[in-house]
Amino acid sequence: MRLSTRSLTTLPASVTRPAYDRDKTAIGIVHLGVGAFHRAHQAAVIEECLARGETGWAIAGASLRSADTRDALQPQDNLYTLSVRSSQGEALRVIGAIRESHVAPENPGALLARMAAPTTKIVSLTVTEKGYCHDPATGQLNEAHPDIIHDLANPDTPRSAIGYLAKALRMRRANHTSAFTILCCDNLPANGRTVKRVIDRFAHLLDKDFGHWVAGEVACPASMVDRIVPATTDEDRARISALLGVEDRWPVVTEPFLQWVVEDVFPSGRPDLALSGVEMVKDVTPFEHMKLRLLNGSHSTIAYLGYLAGYETVADTIADPAFARLIRAMMDEEITPTLDMPAGTDLDGYKSALIERFRNPALKHRTWQIAMDGSQKLPQRLLGTIRDRLKAGAPIDRLALGVSGWMRYVAGTDEKGAPIDVRDPLATKLASVAAEAGPSAARLAPALLAMPEIFGSDLPADPRFTAPVTKALESLFTKGAAKTVSEA
Repeated sequence: MRLSTRSLTTLPASVTRPAYDRDKTAIGIVHLGVGAFHRAHQAAVIEECLARGETGWAIAGASLRSADTRDALQPQDNLYTLSVRSSQGEALRVIGAIRESHVAPENPGALLARMAAPTTKIVSLTVTEKGYCHDPATGQLNEAHPDIIHDLANPDTPRSAIGYLAKALRMRRANHTSAFTILCCDNLPANGRTVKRVIDRFAHLLDKDFGHWVAGEVACPASMVDRIVPATTDEDRARISALLGVEDRWPVVTEPFLQWVVEDVFPSGRPDLALSGVEMVKDVTPFEHMKLRLLNGSHSTIAYLGYLAGYETVADTIADPAFARLIRAMMDEEITPTLDMPAGTDLDGYKSALIERFRNPALKHRTWQIAMDGSQKLPQRLLGTIRDRLKAGAPIDRLALGVSGWMRYVAGTDEKGAPIDVRDPLATKLASVAAEAGPSAARLAPALLAMPEIFGSDLPADPRFTAPVTKALESLFTKGAAKTVSEA
């Protein structure tokens, strides 16, 4: 038997399930990028809102590429299990917040109609950094991106998230319906302002009058999201289905910690997120920097160096005292001085909690998974911190080691000579650069640094950056990651 509305009554008493009538909820949110993170984070928060009786905020989830999530969830009435795991055990909750599942390429009209519906007040997104078709080094719309070129030429049949947003907004404008709020939940610097800049530019390129309307009517509040969500494994599916007594084709596994900080700018309305633990603020920037630099910067450093050292998961990596020492020192000595937090923020407590979260043995968060899309992640996670350190005339040795870990990783072979499955929008270019440079830090470092879409023009010209990166990369090639980290 599959998990479904009918089978809810058969679940063990220990499993939390929707206590509200899902049929009496209305869809107020469309979410683009209905992957594991959304289902463990935003949908879990909205579940709390629905459970309190805020029935107008159910979610229509949409995948812009793959039908996998829809195919798993639709036969389950879009129900799925959220497993919260820690060293103390596992708690299961069936989430009912998602009412519809769409696959954009299969039926774009249905998704656009839902986005354009007057009841839709918010369109939220977790499409990863690469999904915004922007230049990570500048934060501007990448007008040469193939999907942007297509969507500007064919605005009624979009491919990109930006194209879908623009088409739905054009439909709303034509129908004299107010604009929805665009809520970015991805790890972009100043994510609300970045998305606003990108959608404004795209709309202006489509039509100047429409561009002026978007500029004046569309709100894009910034947000900061934080929860560790590893990819669901077959072992997770089997274990959770056995605990439920019914089959769940796509449960989601996560940690107890959840943080969501949101700028309170929602002209068309919003659920009472604060009652679900969301921090509603005037300025997300300090919290965004704290999370992007301390958590995500550390995560990427762990991922590249840990993978190269032969560790499969974050927990395995941070269990190595040398890695734990490196990451805490990088947080304390190189990242924390770049942060400007509101009074009362417990940064020491946050950093200590991060180390414990990384150590969570119940989360099998693979280093390879975090290593994906590094060309899009480095500017936000490490390079911004490095720029601030250089501006202050401060050393960047540990941060440079993180960057060199990425360089060694995208070279494409591990320390045993086995191929690395590098997943990245620039994978083909990275492979070509690495093949031409060969296993030489003196050639590979400048070749990769010459990619302005990642490093801009300032960092490659600054020897205070290039020298420690090249030195660390040389150590990774000659000594290996484990030895390099132990000496850092």
